[in-house]
Amino acid sequence: MNILVVDDSAFMRKVITDIVERQANLHVADMARDGKQAVELIDKNNYDLVLMDIEMPVMSGLEALKIIRRTNDVPVIILSALSRKENTIDALATGATDFVEKPKNLMNLENEWIEEFVTKVRGIDGEVGSNSDNKVNLFVSPKKTEKDFSILKAIVIGASTGGPKTLLKIISSLKKPTRVPILIVQHMPKGFTTSFAERLNQESKSEVIEAKDGMKIESKIYIAPGDFHMIIKNGKISLNQGPKQNGTRPAVDNLFISAADVYRNRLAGIILTGMGKDGTIGMSRIKDFGGYTVSQDEKSSVIFGMPRSAIEAGVVDEVLSLDEVCQRLQQMIG
Repeated sequence: MNILVVDDSAFMRKVITDIVERQANLHVADMARDGKQAVELIDKNNYDLVLMDIEMPVMSGLEALKIIRRTNDVPVIILSALSRKENTIDALATGATDFVEKPKNLMNLENEWIEEFVTKVRGIDGEVGSNSDNKVNLFVSPKKTEKDFSILKAIVIGASTGGPKTLLKIISSLKKPTRVPILIVQHMPKGFTTSFAERLNQESKSEVIEAKDGMKIESKIYIAPGDFHMIIKNGKISLNQGPKQNGTRPAVDNLFISAADVYRNRLAGIILTGMGKDGTIGMSRIKDFGGYTVSQDEKSSVIFGMPRSAIEAGVVDEVLSLDEVCQRLQQMIG
């Protein structure tokens, strides 16, 4: 992978470059000190990935991303500070593939941060979905269903890499308030989910809130807070900081399994773009109880890992494009 590193800090550029160059088959091809220089380099060269700071002089990462996305779909991972979390959400909505929270201490990097950074960078390689017309979609299913959605009592949704922009499109497409609760796990660090819920709420006809422990479940849209697993217990939301599942907390599986145990055949589960296999076990539990399961297709996914895993496990009733997921969800809440 040929990578462009963009940061106004020479020290940060060196830290990122040193980590990348220690990895097999990863190479920093170029570096830029601001968004303007990055735009110029991307216009002249082909890169497999861009690692870009969001706060820079001359031209910010967000401004640069907006220009880049007019003509180029190169994957962009944003390097973000928690203090600028609203800008990070804007970047994800604009088309950033993912983000990594900047380390708190550049002089003493934590192994956990390095592992997360490398995992996200490596996850881009070979897994990025294409929107080209000649993309071969290996997983298809009928676009019609005989399912009686009027019996549904809840909907659960899981997403990871590429999920924020996908969820923004889905939630903003709904033409009226939901009649059933929609509970969402989006893999995202602590602190960022609050801003993400607020952004979704601005775009939604239903109330969107970051879930809190003990909340009564109503006909609203709930976002699992970063660093907490979200499950359903006694008609309420229960949060816990149990061990990470599939390397993440919150985990999609935890929500899906608990919801299936409560709602049984009156539950619908939707798995969206994301890296890894989180959600497959949960989708299986929903299927076991006779619930309804939907997966985003390969062509419209940014990363096809999570949908692919569920499809290959045989626990998906329908494989739909992003536009079709929007339409199906509208039917479910109508």
